[in-house]
Amino acid sequence: MDYDVVVIGAGPGGCGAALSAASQGLNVLVVEKRQEIGAPKRCGEGLSRSSLERMGVELDKRWVNREIMGATVYAPNGKPVRIDYKDGPEGWVIERKIFDKFLARKAAKAGAKVLAKTEALGLIKDGNKITGVKLESSGETWDVRTKIVIAADGVESKIAREAGLDTTLKLVDIASSAQFEMTGIDIDPDRMELYFGWEIAPGGYVWIFPKDDDTANVGVGVRKVWTNRTALDYLKKFVDSRPGLKKGSIIEVNSGGVPVGGLMRDMVLDNFMVVGDAAHQVNPIHGGGISEAFVGGKIAGSVAAEAVKRNDFSKQFLERYNKLWWQERGNKLNKILKLRKVVESLSDEDLNWLAEFLTGNDLIDFSRSEGLKKLAQILVKKPKLALLARKLL
Repeated sequence: MDYDVVVIGAGPGGCGAALSAASQGLNVLVVEKRQEIGAPKRCGEGLSRSSLERMGVELDKRWVNREIMGATVYAPNGKPVRIDYKDGPEGWVIERKIFDKFLARKAAKAGAKVLAKTEALGLIKDGNKITGVKLESSGETWDVRTKIVIAADGVESKIAREAGLDTTLKLVDIASSAQFEMTGIDIDPDRMELYFGWEIAPGGYVWIFPKDDDTANVGVGVRKVWTNRTALDYLKKFVDSRPGLKKGSIIEVNSGGVPVGGLMRDMVLDNFMVVGDAAHQVNPIHGGGISEAFVGGKIAGSVAAEAVKRNDFSKQFLERYNKLWWQERGNKLNKILKLRKVVESLSDEDLNWLAEFLTGNDLIDFSRSEGLKKLAQILVKKPKLALLARKLL
């Protein structure tokens, strides 16, 4: 069968692309190699109010586990910086297994055909031109023809590599993560907790995201450029160091790689675009990628619709996706990347010192690429950090 667009991967990026393209009348196929969309998760499952608004998706209580009324960020010495949301929840801890299917249903309702447990074995080419995709499901293989392929198949994106698009990440720009979903633990069920420090999470942080009164995602992200130990080692050590966690049960284990940089200036080829983790569309400071992937997908789907209308699938035409994404998200994420590079240059002693000057509102601003001038003004108070301050401006 012929399609206007084949989307490979049914995560938020793929569903965003499919929803956008199908809503504009395109004949869209979405394939997901896993037998269940949304599982296994590689995610702390946090979703902020601003992210949901950016996605343009309505809140649905069916995929909400917990409303988040605040957060506490801990410096290496244990000093807390509290964030309190006074105007209702600022975000939610969600259930990805429900949320991702919710997005897939929206894409299907818009007209896209979604197939789980269907793997893209490879691209079909006529010379250098991509003309289709070879698919496999339950031992059966078949070919589909398409005008555009959108790769949304995760950070390791084999399809992007096969297409000839270089999505290689530098070691410094990828975090290794491990997470336990734990129950029977002592937590504040209304607050997220984040722990920073080179001893507990080199180049990353530990998170506790509550899903119920005594249940939470407890995870860690570290970067291999600064440690030879696994993320799982750091997670086990953190859990064992806290009696309120150690006493609990582990009901799910997740692990994987998360891009935290390597923002791509060029995400297109003839008849081809890449979105989501595959395009490194992730917030570099905290690794959150749900909304970034979905927004990237929506932009790619819209550009695909315009390409079909004009019957122009050249790299030159599809480059408007690059332009639009950088205007809408890339430039902001690039500022946050500067912040990440400054934070990873600070010692635990520096982080403890910095925590004395910061408020919860400052931390919110930093995660949104705002307030970096204030951080620079604080850093110059300490002579040895003055050069770092310049990198924020």
